[in-house]
Amino acid sequence: MVTIKKFESIEEIQELQKLSCKVPEDVFIHSQDDSVMVDAKSFIGLFTLDFSKPVKVVSESEYIHKELRKEE
Repeated sequence: MVTIKKFESIEEIQELQKLSCKVPEDVFIHSQDDSVMVDAKSFIGLFTLDFSKPVKVVSESEYIHKELRKEE
């Protein structure tokens, strides 16, 4: 499953990282053009992405996608 999300603050990015660590499934963040892919469980890895643009949150975890939609 894929959710496109624009993160507005570092706090939102931190929350995604915390949520990702709660689930057994892999959670990845992709740049819009798929040129960069990072593990959402890696706090440092998340800062390699350009969050000034929407990114793709990719995971088989329904919980992650449900939580992301709640925040919108």
